[in-house]
Amino acid sequence: MTPSYEPHTYPARLSDAERDRALALLREGAAQGKLSHDTFLYRMELALAARQSAELAALTSDLDTDGRWSRKMFTAVSRASAFTVRLRRAWTTERLPKLLFPEPGPIPLRIGRDAGNGLRLSHETVSRRHAELMQQGGIWILRDLGSTNGTCVNGRRVTGAAVVNDGDQVSFGRMSFRLSVT
Repeated sequence: MTPSYEPHTYPARLSDAERDRALALLREGAAQGKLSHDTFLYRMELALAARQSAELAALTSDLDTDGRWSRKMFTAVSRASAFTVRLRRAWTTERLPKLLFPEPGPIPLRIGRDAGNGLRLSHETVSRRHAELMQQGGIWILRDLGSTNGTCVNGRRVTGAAVVNDGDQVSFGRMSFRLSVT
């Protein structure tokens, strides 16, 4: 009688793509706040030491956002958040004092705390020479002059210069205005 020999089957080795997908899901889960920092680090170590696909699946089963329901939910929450931001900005902008565009000319309107500026703002967050507003080729440009507390247009900080239009919200330090032609 000859002894029967059955070869031992080993589980398939993990591919780099499987491991990379699991690591990406863990990073995304941590970025979305689904994992604490400690849990993220612990799961990353386990993912790097994993030998089978089932181990990776167990580490990421609660994070997989490839499903339609999850994508729809994230999209809906994102849109609702963006809507509230736009609504708050519109409500705030309409209530701001108007800042009228100056008459176009070769000399820009200087804005700041110094008495020599065309628009003097006496607030402690406004620099002495804060910004200037000028028209170039039919386009209005707001330029920050290296102010300490910054110049913003529609909530975004200006580094250098920005094109501005009627209705834009501009702020110099903590003082905010709505640009207007009338």
